[in-house]
Formats: sequence, structure tokens, C-alpha cells
Amino acid sequence: MRTLDIYIAKTILIYTLVAFAVLLGLFTFVNFIDQLADLGVGSYGIRDVIYYVFLTIPRSLYDLFPMMALLGAIMGLSVLEQDSELIVMRASGISVYQITFSVLKVGFALAIVALLIGEFVAPKTETMAQKTRTDAMQKQIKQQTSTGLWVRDSRAFVNINEVLPDLSLLKIKVIEFDSDNRLRSLVYSEGAIYSSGNTWELQGVKQTLFDTNQIAESRDVNLAQWTSLLTPEILSVYLIKPDQLSARHLQQYISHLAFNNQDTRTYELAFWTKIMLPVSTALMMFIAIPFVFQNVRSAGIGRSLFIGIMLGISFYVINRGFGYFVLVYGIPPFLGAVIPIFIFTLIGLLLLRRIS
Repeated sequence: MRTLDIYIAKTILIYTLVAFAVLLGLFTFVNFIDQLADLGVGSYGIRDVIYYVFLTIPRSLYDLFPMMALLGAIMGLSVLEQDSELIVMRASGISVYQITFSVLKVGFALAIVALLIGEFVAPKTETMAQKTRTDAMQKQIKQQTSTGLWVRDSRAFVNINEVLPDLSLLKIKVIEFDSDNRLRSLVYSEGAIYSSGNTWELQGVKQTLFDTNQIAESRDVNLAQWTSLLTPEILSVYLIKPDQLSARHLQQYISHLAFNNQDTRTYELAFWTKIMLPVSTALMMFIAIPFVFQNVRSAGIGRSLFIGIMLGISFYVINRGFGYFVLVYGIPPFLGAVIPIFIFTLIGLLLLRRIS
């Protein structure tokens, strides 16, 4: 059985790599073309575009893992079926369930690879990609990991520790200079909410004013108005996006948002989707087994691949679409990530029973 596992795994992995190369190349090219629309904005040049696209490859790879696993399994098993090797295996006393278990071993190995990419590689490279793009397109705003955002606003330098999902701000520091470049004031605020007319309402304000002799006067106020050219639309690009976080960091960020009375459902959905993606990868390979046994002989590899692609796209659309559905109608995000997988698992089990 070990020899069979190795042979099936080798065949499937070869064709999975082919699927990786084709789909990843296609998505990378589409991403490159999409970025060309912003070419020339600020200092966003062709080198920045290439670097950005290169850094987004791990995220694309992670997102495409279930589809690639499905196509790789379909192609690999189809070749074995057309060469009558699967028939020989079954004639030798190897059951469909044993073949299924051999394929699932490959699926679990790929699921571990997907998990490692999603936890340790894609979040870091995606953050680097977004930073490269925004730094090139908006040079007046600098983002540092440890100190938040630094913004120049007329004669003031503004430091924003965090932009929350509702576009309110946490821990703002405003350092303002006069026309002679002398320090005029230092302002610290626990939080800020945008009202209207380029005006922010600061909360928990500590202000230090300096006169012409640089003598300081400090005072604390509960509320204060701050007029700035910065708007929520400008700052929205610096929101922490679910794609930029690993599952572990998503869980921590969800707790942080809940502490700040923010809506956490989008991030909860992203968390459970990341948790379930390795399961989706193994599931797609599981579905390929009854699919190949039923269709390859009568339909040929070409048609089987086309139907397989449609099946993979259907899973992707249903998975994403159901996620948006649960957000709109207040269904627990966990169900949004689990129900599509549960449905396709039932479909796979029913198909497997028909050929076993």
C-alpha cells in the first residue's frame, strides 16, 4: 500500500504543479494588467508595479490552493484512468476507498503547505506589497509598523496609531509649527471621529501650547475640534485588511476590535475562512475521485477538466458569496465558512457511494 501511495502522490503532485503554473501565471498576469491602471500616480512606476505583483504571488497562491488541488487531482487521476491503471488497481483488490485514502494523504500534505503559506508567508508579503504601493502613490503619508501613520498636514505633523474599520482613529499625536518653524503645540488624543467639513472630533485630549519664548502651558479637555485636510477616504487605504493577517493575528485583532466596540464580523469570517481553507483543499481532491471514475472514460480528459474547472469556480463563488450573505443577514460568520464545505462534502460522499 505504501508503494501505491507514493505512485498516486507522485502522479497527482506532478499535475498539481502544472495547474499551479498555469493558474498562477494567469492570475499574476491579470494582476499586473490591473496595476497598470495606476501607473504614474505619484511615483508609482513600472518597477513598483512588478515588485507589487511579485509580492502578491503568495496570497494568490494561497487563494487558489483548492482550485489547483482539484485540477491537479482530476488530471492525475484521469491519466491513471485512461492508461487503465485505476482499473488494474481495482482488479488487484484495491477498493475505491483505499484509492480515496491515498489521494487524501496528498490532500492533507497540500493542506499543510497551504496552512504554512497562509500563516507565515502571505500575510507578510501582502503587507509589504500594500506598503510599497501606498508609499509610492502617496509620498506624503508614511506607514511604519511600530509607530503607525505619519502624515504632513500643512504646518503640522500627525501621527495616527491606528485606523479602525469604522474609519475612526486611535491615539493621535499632532505636532504643529508656526511660520518661523518654531514649535507651536503638541496635541495627544485617545481617539477621533470624523464629523464633517474636514473636521474631526478629538476625545481625551492633552494639549501643550508654546508661546514665542517657548514657555509651555498644558491642559486637558474631554472634547476638541481638529480641522485637517485628512479625510476618512484618504485614510481608508491604511485599514488593516483581513488578507494581511494570519489566523493567529486575526484572532487577536478581533479581540482588539471588540474591546473598541467595533463590528468584528468581517474579520471573524476571514478568520474562519483561513481556518477552513486547508480543509477546502483536501475536500477538492476528495471530490475529484468519484468525478474521475464517473466521467473520464465517457467524456475524455478535456471535457472532464472543463467540468472540473466549473466545479472549482462554483465552490469558489458559493464560498465567497455565502460569506457576503451571512454578513448582510447577521448569520454567524463560522457558518458562512463551514456550510459551503459541508454541502460539497455531502455531494462528494453521495458520488463516492455510487461508484463504490
